Amino acid sequence: MAQQHPTPPFQQDKIPMPGTTGQMSPTPDHGEQSYRGSDRLAGKKAVITGGDSGIGRAVAIAFAREGADLVIAYLEEDEDAQDTKRLVEEAGRKAVLVRGDLQSPDHCRQVIDTAVRELGGIDILVNNAAHQASFPSIEEISDAEWELTFKVNIHAMFYLTKAAVAHMKPGSAIINTASINSDSPNPSLLAYATTKGAIQNFTAGLAQLLAEKGIRANAVAPGPIWTPLIPSTLPQESVENFGKQVPMKRPGQPAELATAYVMLADPLSSYVSGATIAVTGGKPII
Repeated sequence: MAQQHPTPPFQQDKIPMPGTTGQMSPTPDHGEQSYRGSDRLAGKKAVITGGDSGIGRAVAIAFAREGADLVIAYLEEDEDAQDTKRLVEEAGRKAVLVRGDLQSPDHCRQVIDTAVRELGGIDILVNNAAHQASFPSIEEISDAEWELTFKVNIHAMFYLTKAAVAHMKPGSAIINTASINSDSPNPSLLAYATTKGAIQNFTAGLAQLLAEKGIRANAVAPGPIWTPLIPSTLPQESVENFGKQVPMKRPGQPAELATAYVMLADPLSSYVSGATIAVTGGKPII
């Protein structure tokens, strides 16, 4: 029998940015009870940004259960980060937390240096952390908000990737979280959607640039996914009906993306580079 997932309407109150898992109703499913590993990433060393909650937590659980040790970068959500660390350690793998703001190029380099020092190297980089905010008009987007979105969503991806590539061997993988907004931008998420388009382009160019080094670069483009980002950044009406706009008529759960990241990280996917995997509840991306 197919697993049943929550469907709108959702009675979820607005929560302060950046939001935490414990404030959400219903609680997101990160695969805590469902994901079963099979050593597809045995012995690998991975960095996941935004790994404390949402998609990042689901990827952390899956990677750990597939045999990888992790560095988990997060902003300030200490309780969520500790919960993710516990889940990784329960899978018998190492979890190192790095708290801080990825707007800073120096902090991005610190994240990678920590992975090299604590894990002994880096085989997989998952650039997943993101900032978004909703505005009904361009006049309401401040200069600071526009710059913040670019610094977190795309500039940090460049700094992290540049630092990581210096330590990556042939067979390594970079996975960037893009979005359905890369191709179908939501006008109320203008800054966020613009950065997601940049991420898809960055990934496509990066795959070509790194091919001679034997390093693969791919992206995952999620549709509406039930994470703390949603009730902390979207208007109440949008949260209540979140996911209703796609053919499956519901948001995806973070657990439903994990296998896409595992597939792209798996050494057996050695001919997959420059691809974008859509996880959108049936809505095509062009």
